[in-house]
Amino acid sequence: MARTRWTGRSSYRNELLSEHVLAGLREPIRESPVLEASLKALVGSVKAQKLEGLVAKRRDSRYEPGNRSGAWQKMRVNQGQEFVVAGYTPRAKILGALVFGYYDAGKLLYADGARNGFTPASREQLFQRLRGLEVAERPFANRPESKNGRWGDGLMAGKMKECRWLAPAPVGPFEFVEWTPDGHLRHSRFMELRDGKKPAKWFARIDVSASRSTPGSSLHRRSTS
Repeated sequence: MARTRWTGRSSYRNELLSEHVLAGLREPIRESPVLEASLKALVGSVKAQKLEGLVAKRRDSRYEPGNRSGAWQKMRVNQGQEFVVAGYTPRAKILGALVFGYYDAGKLLYADGARNGFTPASREQLFQRLRGLEVAERPFANRPESKNGRWGDGLMAGKMKECRWLAPAPVGPFEFVEWTPDGHLRHSRFMELRDGKKPAKWFARIDVSASRSTPGSSLHRRSTS
C-alpha cells in the first residue's frame, strides 16, 4: 500500500486500512479522522488543546520513506518571547550558537543555546557584531549543571568553557516548543536582535504551558518523511 498512489475511490482505501492496519493499532497510536476545517481553525484548536502542532498531507499522496517531497507537512505551533543574549559559542570564524537567558528574582538564569534560525550570512554578521562585546565574567547566576538534561540543554562546565560572554547583553525574540521541567527550552530558534533595547530586569520567564495562544506564538512548517 505504501508504494501505491491512490487516485480512485478513497473509501476503498479506507476499508483496506481499517481491515489490515487500524484494527491492530494499540495506544499511543490512534487513527486520526479527516479534519474538514480551515488552517486557521485547526491551528486555533491545536492551541486550545495545548498540542505541539499538526501533520498535513495531500489526499492522493503516499508514504515515501526517507524522501521529503513536500506532500506531507509538519506544522509546529511555537511559543515565543524575548530573552537576554548573554553569550555565544564560536564555530571557526562564524557564530555557532547564541546563549541566552531570563531574569528570576533579579538574577539572570540560563535558558538555552540556539543553533537554529541563522543563515550563513547572518552567522558571520552576528559573529563580527558580538565579538566586540566580549567580557571575561560569566553573567549567569547558574552554577555549572552536573547533567545535560533529557534534551541536551544543560549548561555544563564543558559547555561554559566554550562560551564567550557579552556586556552589554543584547536582547532578542526566540521561538521554542516548550519549557522543560528544569527551566530550559526545547527546540529554540533565533529570530532577530532588537537594536537599542536594554536587558532590563523584567525579561522574566513567560510560561504559557496553560495556553499556546500568545502573541509570540507562531506556526513553523517543514516537510516530513
